[in-house]
Formats: sequence, structure tokens, C-alpha cells
Amino acid sequence: MEINGVLIEGFEKWLQTLGYAESTVTVSVNYLRDFFFYLKDLPADRHGNEISNLGQINKQTLDNYHSYLQTRKNKRQTGSLSQNYITSNINALKRFSKYLQVTEKAVLEIDIRPQPNQVQKHTILTRGEIGALYKACGNDFLGVRDRAMLGVYYGCGLRRSEGLALNLDDVLLREKLVYVRKGKYYRERYVPIREDLENYIYTGRAKILGFKNIRQEAFFLSRSVKRMHGNSLINRIHRLAKLAKIDKGTDLHTLRHSIATHLLQSGMGLEEVSRFLGHASLESTQIYTHVAYEAPAKEDVVYE
Repeated sequence: MEINGVLIEGFEKWLQTLGYAESTVTVSVNYLRDFFFYLKDLPADRHGNEISNLGQINKQTLDNYHSYLQTRKNKRQTGSLSQNYITSNINALKRFSKYLQVTEKAVLEIDIRPQPNQVQKHTILTRGEIGALYKACGNDFLGVRDRAMLGVYYGCGLRRSEGLALNLDDVLLREKLVYVRKGKYYRERYVPIREDLENYIYTGRAKILGFKNIRQEAFFLSRSVKRMHGNSLINRIHRLAKLAKIDKGTDLHTLRHSIATHLLQSGMGLEEVSRFLGHASLESTQIYTHVAYEAPAKEDVVYE
């Protein structure tokens, strides 16, 4: 089957039909598009043949692509791509392989496994670095929104997609809880609220709503009074990290990983942390334990 845009469009519609989160659909399509661009830029073989159809892709091609990702420079930050990024990239190709299989379009086996020395390590911020992020927030309505962003992704430990899907009605101020409607695998849960969210609702968000006379259910609003996109939130966290002079790769998932580690360091039980994060099993939570017990448990932090 010829490699073209029709494959990408079909893959995207398939993911949407299966109910994948919007963010997962977007990144999966982008990763597949990157893979196709990689194939297009490959030099022709000794017979002058270029890869133009799926049948020409073999295990060596995929292994070479995996090696390419390991050495490719990060376009947004200094250094190489994170292992999490690479894993997500390969998982997207595996979804594409499944799409080809169930639609009987082609057979493309993706058998790429991390090497033993490529164990995924999460970037963890110290309590002091989290405090520096809060201090970097401005006093205008965007700064108030930034603090709410930290409150959702660090204070509440939400996943990227969960925070993006958050609606105003999901923030239960009276009960001091956040209702996570669109958790992973459609699991719902409640998490404790931070005061930064209430401040944002009555000041920052109210200011943004004043730009246009429209109703909007989304919790995080852009200047155009629309639901914010993931890249917009990531750009804001990168800006805060730069102002706070944090050299580590910092994104929305970094905040979630950090709160998980800090809770364990504070003595919260593994099962309780697992419920807080919305994990399906304790195994998913245990990845944070080695960091929690290696890093110092106490470090002064000021959020105000």
C-alpha cells in the first residue's frame, strides 16, 4: 500500500471512532506523520529504490528509526528527546499497525523494545523548584491562570488530557474537590482542590470571559475564550521554567511525576497515592518509589 495522506486521515478517523482522547489522537497522527517524513528523507538503496509503500518497511527500517529517535535533538529544549517521548512515538506506530490489521489494509509488525539500559526515568522537580515555578507566575490574569495550571497538574496531579478536558462544573468549590471525568480508560475519580483554582475562577477566568460575551464550559480558557490546547499549556510551563531558571526538561507530566514523588516522601501510603493519581494498579505507582527514597524528603518551599 502506497504511503500517503489518505493513510493518515484513515488512521485519525479510526482513533476518533474508538474514543481515544483528543490529545492522544493528535500526537499519534503527528508521530505517524514524522515517521513518514523520516522514510521520505531516507537515501535510496543500491538499486535506486526509495521507500514508497508499507511493504518495503522491514525490521531493520524500524530499528534504524528507533536509533534515529535516540540521537535526534530536542527541537523545543536543549539536549536529546526524552525516553517518554520516544516511547510515545513507538506506541503511536503500534496503534497504526493495529489500524492496518483491523482494517485489513496491510501488515506492519512493530517489534521495538527498549534496551535494558533504556529504562524510562521521569524528570522530578524538587519542592524548591516547584516553589520557584509558583514565584515565576505574574500578577495579571495570565499569571493567575498559570497558578491554576500548576494547581491542576501539580497540586491535583492530573494527566495532561485530564486537565485539558476539565470543565468549570468539575471544580466543586463547596466540596473542595475536582471531579476527573475523563480519566485514563474512562476511570473517574475525585481529588482535593487547591485554592489557586478558586482564585482563577473568580479573577483570571472571569477576566478572560469578559473579552467576549459568550458562555464557555471549559475550565482553562485562552485569550480567544476557547478551551486551551495542550501546546499552549506546555508553552506556559516552559516559560515559567525559564523564568525560574530550571534547567531540567519540564512539562505537564513533570508536575504530575513530581507530586507523586513528593507525596511518597511525605509518608503517604502507596495505595493512597495510586488512587490519587488514578492508576489502575500499584505497579504503575511503584516507579516513583525509588526516586522518593533516594531524594531528600524535606526541602523548604514557598508557594505564595
